Amino acid sequence: MNIQRAVPADYPELLAVWEDSVRATHEFVSEKDIQTFKKIIPEQGFPAVTLYYVQNESKEILGFIGIAGESIEMLFVRNQARGKGIGMYLLLDALENHGCRCVDVNEQNQQAIGFYQHLGFEVISRSPTDGMGKPYPILHMQRNDPVEIAKLEI
Repeated sequence: MNIQRAVPADYPELLAVWEDSVRATHEFVSEKDIQTFKKIIPEQGFPAVTLYYVQNESKEILGFIGIAGESIEMLFVRNQARGKGIGMYLLLDALENHGCRCVDVNEQNQQAIGFYQHLGFEVISRSPTDGMGKPYPILHMQRNDPVEIAKLEI
């Protein structure tokens, strides 16, 4: 897999990956909120982070990560590509090459929480709502140990 940096021309496909992933993993998010987020993400979310993605041989984006400073702001993988190591690959690159050590996760997304805990992230605090004040509690997670990629189980 080859990680590439996204540009604004990639936003429509990244948004499609986001929606596909959210529909598969965020059953707690209402349809109304999905439609609201779809409008906000390309205008505010994507420009606020540095985005990296991986593609398949057909140049279809399979997953992406958004980074701001030491924080992973978003990590989404197409539903059909889940479980194939794409999220792990993007996350390990963020840890090793971009100094990331923080992530916020929806409390209802137990699969994502387990994924980050598997890589040494621990919950350090909780917010009762998301950044927009919606009723989606957020767990603030942090990884304090230096990254030792060879020791992480992939």
